[in-house]
Amino acid sequence: MTTDPSTRRVIVGLSGGVDSSVAAYLLLQQGYAVEGLFMKNWEEDDQSEYCTAQQDLDDARQVAEQLGIKLHQANFSAEYWDNVFAHFLAEYEAGRTPNPDVLCNREIKFKVFQDYAQMLGADYIATGHYARLKVSDEGVRLLKAADRNKDQSYFLQSVSAAQLESVMFPLGELTKPEVRLIAQEQGLGTYDKKDSTGICFIGERRFKDFLQDYLPASPGIIENDTGRAIGKHEGLMYHTLGQRQGLGIGGVKGASEEPWYVVEKDLVRNVLVVAQGNQHPRMQSTSLTCKQIHWIGEEPALPFNGSAKVRYRQADQQCQLVREADHYRVNFAASQRAVTPGQWVCFYADDWCLGGGVIDDHFA
Repeated sequence: MTTDPSTRRVIVGLSGGVDSSVAAYLLLQQGYAVEGLFMKNWEEDDQSEYCTAQQDLDDARQVAEQLGIKLHQANFSAEYWDNVFAHFLAEYEAGRTPNPDVLCNREIKFKVFQDYAQMLGADYIATGHYARLKVSDEGVRLLKAADRNKDQSYFLQSVSAAQLESVMFPLGELTKPEVRLIAQEQGLGTYDKKDSTGICFIGERRFKDFLQDYLPASPGIIENDTGRAIGKHEGLMYHTLGQRQGLGIGGVKGASEEPWYVVEKDLVRNVLVVAQGNQHPRMQSTSLTCKQIHWIGEEPALPFNGSAKVRYRQADQQCQLVREADHYRVNFAASQRAVTPGQWVCFYADDWCLGGGVIDDHFA
């Protein structure tokens, strides 16, 4: 098989941001036959103040024109709703706090988009993710990015090795400032564009306003950790463990002025339990369980001694993973703050991202 890059067709997911813009530029510099694809994955509220889809498309078009590459467009809104958003709503309805970005990568960016790109004749797809891939006789491995501050392997933990075999991450060895500098030097209009945040493909909007459009709120009581009613909540779905902001608790008679934090969501009684202190014991866990783990490659030999993250920007935490009956258990070397059911725990062996699973429960 030829290794001449010019014979390899790569379709880059052009989002209209600086990362995907530079990813496309770098691949062109390496000699690949590059095209772009802009994905539309959300139909609701197209006219709302939060929707940036049209601006993002305009930016993607401008970048494609500057780079001299063809830009395809595809609408995956139905697939996003069925495979990501329906799960997102079901999790919130069940009182959990999901992370749709992990599922979005597995189901949309590295499945629906990948299938569509292959239909267009692509040999590879590429994205602006900050992550690295290592290919050897043992297969493909997902590694952390060189820029640890921007590493996005956590969000890729559920993508399989088979999906990653025809993927490129051109930004894996670069830092974010380096990426912005390249974009500026090449005159790309996205060089100073603000990074997108918020829900994958839905964007930045007032989360409470957004969620109540899809799920009925059920107001209830806020109790402190001794069972005393100290306020009211508008719905448990608006809150997550460890949350400090937006509780609406003013001065409480007999309590100190320390901030209040969510330590429990009592679904049976529809009660939000709060306590004072950032490191309150009821926010601490030494273990968690997962019903299922999505390994990128083969499952490692268990028990596995390595590290894990229970949220994106957390430092690696030493742990041991064991199999128990119908679930996996993760035992941590140090107590973990605000381990949240519905979120993902991601496993690492040094730089190597092995995979992860949805947190089912946690224990002190």
